[in-house]
Amino acid sequence: MLKGVEGHSALRLPIYLAVPLAAASGIILDGAFPDRGWWPLAPLAVALLFLTLLGRGPWVGGLLGLIAGLSFWLTHIHWLTLYLGALPWAALAVLQSIFFSIGVALIAVVLRWGPRLWPTPLGRLGMVPVVVAGLWTAREAISAVWPYGGFAWGRLALSQTEGPFAGLLSLVGASGLSFLIALLAALLVQLAREQAVALGWRAAIAVATVALLLAVPAWPTLQTGTTRLAAVQGNSNAGLFAEYVPGEILNNHVAETLPLIGEDVDMVVWPENGSDIDPLRSPQAAKTLDYVSTQMRAPLIVGTITLRDDEYFNSSLLWKAGEGAVQIYDKVHPVPFAEYMPDREFWRPFAPDLIDLIGRDYSIGTQPNVFDVNGILAGIAICFDIADDQLVKEMITGDAEIILAQTNNADFGSAAHYTDESAQQLAIARMRAIEAGRTVVNISTVSSSAIILPDGSTLASIPDFTAGSMLETVPLSDTVTPAMAAGRGIEWLVSGLGLAGLALAMTFAARSRRTAGRGPRG
Repeated sequence: MLKGVEGHSALRLPIYLAVPLAAASGIILDGAFPDRGWWPLAPLAVALLFLTLLGRGPWVGGLLGLIAGLSFWLTHIHWLTLYLGALPWAALAVLQSIFFSIGVALIAVVLRWGPRLWPTPLGRLGMVPVVVAGLWTAREAISAVWPYGGFAWGRLALSQTEGPFAGLLSLVGASGLSFLIALLAALLVQLAREQAVALGWRAAIAVATVALLLAVPAWPTLQTGTTRLAAVQGNSNAGLFAEYVPGEILNNHVAETLPLIGEDVDMVVWPENGSDIDPLRSPQAAKTLDYVSTQMRAPLIVGTITLRDDEYFNSSLLWKAGEGAVQIYDKVHPVPFAEYMPDREFWRPFAPDLIDLIGRDYSIGTQPNVFDVNGILAGIAICFDIADDQLVKEMITGDAEIILAQTNNADFGSAAHYTDESAQQLAIARMRAIEAGRTVVNISTVSSSAIILPDGSTLASIPDFTAGSMLETVPLSDTVTPAMAAGRGIEWLVSGLGLAGLALAMTFAARSRRTAGRGPRG
């Protein structure tokens, strides 16, 4: 055992142990996420990774981070291989693992030099975990928005949506909860290293920290009213490469809606791609939506692909009988390499057959993401839109009283081949319900459709890969949670603390090396 500053162990695992432990940490971390959802594994897996970094420099730390990142991402998004093949899966996993590796390399610097920079027990147990957790959060924040809009998947907060820490989302948001879970992991590692504090006190600090996080209550959501709605899952294979008769998907959703005729509802919600025919261009499809809206005596929120001014959009329409689409929201966050091909000429030589499968590019929407449904303000998210922090913030700024999350998961699973993707996306919807203090209606073409209340509980759901509907009276709210009031301010704050601490640690390391290089004068 190497010795660091006085009273602090500079424990460094042999590399032949560190490598397999780093790989194991990624697999264990995946177990914290749905569909397993074993939430306690998240801080334990991250702590295990941090343990492998002790005494390492940035290069070895980055290598260990790459190993952990690959083991996590290749497992976590394996659902991409079901219909899209190995290349998109490997490409996305490697890209995310590179981000992961860079973040872990920087954390290794802080774990090595932080205890020397802040040599007191308070500094080692206070400053070092804060800086480490801030760097973890900064890495998540960057990869969630860049490149091409980012990939806001695999955030630590998403592993906690059904655990006892979930209520913290209403106070600190997604990035804030990721920060706290990483902070807990870093603190556990620092407590294990700390020798200047008695073992009993170290155990007490760990227990007290967990107890404090558990004791903080969620922000109360005040109900301002209710709405009764019907949400319909047609169990339609609306995947990119699905083969179906034009109008089949539309008819499937009509068939599941008609049994609800006579029910008193304020709105009917269909999923993304709920109509495979554009009613803005097809009189027959428009007539069908008019019929549904008339029979249900309520507006219809339906997803479809529209073509306007020679541009394709993944759209949600607020449809009223006799009036047509009175509001349109176009997806702001279309998925790169699936719904559009960024820099097509650059990427095509790498995989021409795959790139050419994306025959049309969806444009990025610019309309507000709040519909006025006969006086009820509903935030609209289309598929991966729900993972975008800024879009959710815009809903609340636009006074949304409920969130309608329309999605199409048909590319990522089937009744014969279940994957974790829809459960992972449902966790994002659950996170938004708690974070925003809103009921979230997560309605899919095929799987993980559910109505989630502001406390994160499930009011109703539809079995996966089964046609069905949810008919419920749900609460509305205009509560602005601290998480929504702060917006991305919490993310900027904790990331800034991490980057500032890193800069101090790197400066200290450089000065220490220069001093050591000069040595004693003779």
